[in-house]
Amino acid sequence: MFTGLVEAVGTILAVAPMPGGVRLRIEAGALTQGLGEGASIAVDGVCLTALEIDSGAFSADVSPETLSRTNMGEYRAGTPVNLERPLRAGDPLGGHFVQGHVDAICEAGETTQEDDFVRFRVRVPTAHLPYLVEKGSVAVNGVSLTVASMETDGFDVQLVPHTLERTNLLNPDRATSLNLEVDILGKYVARFVAPHLPGSGDDSTEPR
Repeated sequence: MFTGLVEAVGTILAVAPMPGGVRLRIEAGALTQGLGEGASIAVDGVCLTALEIDSGAFSADVSPETLSRTNMGEYRAGTPVNLERPLRAGDPLGGHFVQGHVDAICEAGETTQEDDFVRFRVRVPTAHLPYLVEKGSVAVNGVSLTVASMETDGFDVQLVPHTLERTNLLNPDRATSLNLEVDILGKYVARFVAPHLPGSGDDSTEPR
């Protein structure tokens, strides 16, 4: 479990093919301190398992499922990636609950400079729009953000200077597509109420 508060921007050092997937080598600097082999770490919002930790870098294996559902198939040596270590019991929850399980790949839209801030449009697959609400939480490349406004093809967020400086969201060298994880609470609520909506074939109101 993560919070969506990015700790550092690392760099992909190497992408090595392996049967069915790839092994990434990622420069993470001081973030590797206290990171044990087999520990979870979020890379652009994707929960991976850290391996071969040494000299400020670590490796991680990426499965075919993860490659098909995330932006990791676009990684090359030099790609900047957002990094976050997992939440520990007792740590402050400054963002929102982020699982590291990407729901969809989305696209960056227009950016508008608003003094020291940037309004950033994210285009989202239609099937995932119902899980997004104005002023709700969403994770983009592992960054916890607040939906500023909803549009027919996605949503807008307003990026503060700290986010601009400490994440890869506007870095021209990042992967072109973005990883989207909607709020887990919204997914569970939608799953629970769907059978009870008109036209679902089940109009009962009693919980199961």
